[in-house]
Amino acid sequence: MANKIPRVPVREQDPKVRVTNFEEVCYGYNIEEAQLEASRCLDCKKPRCVTACPVSIQIPQFIEQVVAGNFAEAARIIAQDSSLPSVCGRVCPQESQCEGSCVLGVKGEPVAIGKLERFVGDWNIEHGDKDVQKPALNGYKVAVIGSGPSGLACASDLAKMGYQVKIFEALHKAGGVLEYGIPEFRLPKSKIVAKEIENVTKLGVEIETDVIVGRTVTIDELMDNEGYSAVFIGSGAGLPRFMGIPGENLNGVVSANEFLTRANLMKAYDEEYDTPIYVGKRVVVVGGGNVAMDAVRTAARLGAEAFIMYRRSEAELPARVEEVHHAKEEGIQFRMLTNPVEVIGDDKGWVKGLRCVKMELGEPDASGRRSPIEVPGSEFDIECDVVIMALGTSPNPLIASTTEGLETNRKGCLVANDETGQTSREGIFAGGDTVTGAATVILAMGAGRRAAKAIDEYIKNKK
Repeated sequence: MANKIPRVPVREQDPKVRVTNFEEVCYGYNIEEAQLEASRCLDCKKPRCVTACPVSIQIPQFIEQVVAGNFAEAARIIAQDSSLPSVCGRVCPQESQCEGSCVLGVKGEPVAIGKLERFVGDWNIEHGDKDVQKPALNGYKVAVIGSGPSGLACASDLAKMGYQVKIFEALHKAGGVLEYGIPEFRLPKSKIVAKEIENVTKLGVEIETDVIVGRTVTIDELMDNEGYSAVFIGSGAGLPRFMGIPGENLNGVVSANEFLTRANLMKAYDEEYDTPIYVGKRVVVVGGGNVAMDAVRTAARLGAEAFIMYRRSEAELPARVEEVHHAKEEGIQFRMLTNPVEVIGDDKGWVKGLRCVKMELGEPDASGRRSPIEVPGSEFDIECDVVIMALGTSPNPLIASTTEGLETNRKGCLVANDETGQTSREGIFAGGDTVTGAATVILAMGAGRRAAKAIDEYIKNKK
């Protein structure tokens, strides 16, 4: 019999207040709310939620412990499969994964699995055991390139197996997209990201920042000169895409990557920092994914009148429903079925507007979404002084170009086995966005975990 308890709502900052600050939008559950929501779980004999989770967290088991008030045990259960519960509870697309498969969601509201995972992760950060027992080392070293979700997941699993693991990070702070890509109001950096990375280092994982693999050191040097038995590449996809339309070289046109990196990693949103960031008065963000929502909501918080421009309809928006809902609450304006064809500049080389066309939807394309088609004679101009392109990303070619025999596909992504992460070079594995192109945090973590298992088998077979 279905559980009749309604889904417990999550407290949030008032939209009119939160659009003026960078504090977290969602407050999360308190103990009473978490236990009530957890009591809705039916404890299915064949839990579809677990199958739908890319890292296979034992969801019914940890939820059962939340109901009982055994939060430390709930945290231990999650930790068997995920090293970043507070992160994943905030940014994973649960609606299309675990919650999307929840039986309760068939005729009602699914269990708020993500919010419960966040509750347990946050509880563990505050109250969990601070003295983590480091596993005994097995004598083998593994290098991990990139400290984003895939790298952290791979490194933590390998450390638990006894490997001496070192992560090499190009930027001056660890975390990858968690640190520079996702805004503070969705994912607090010092309160959450830094704490979960700290939990990974407590396992014995070392992180060296400001190391650009391919320039500071090559993969071959790591393996031949520094004694690493295997390498995992989890360097992400940080190379922005542009449209190739006239005027994209004007001052005031930036990628979402640059804009968010300045605001997040370099704290341009904080008046105490001198990081330059130009927002203008009227910003158009081109794109409809989560990165576009992050950029447009950041622009609004920095004082701009902010718009989303997307060439399909709202039904085709790839961004999470929750992020779209929050953006609308915050006054973000949506211009759907619209596409820019030229950036218009003034006589000083700065953006002053966008020339656009109306679109209509035709037949579905290869992705299953209906293809946008330009409406003849629909050209019009809109005023703006900043254009942020959020059109997806691809991997930086540096690693592939400096590592002989490392195969890439036509999009510049590394070619790797889906199940093992094995690349075209023996002993070199890869996973996450550097293989798939821009995707989600949890999918990258899943790839990192699968690669860790494969690396362990590879090294054991070579003994």
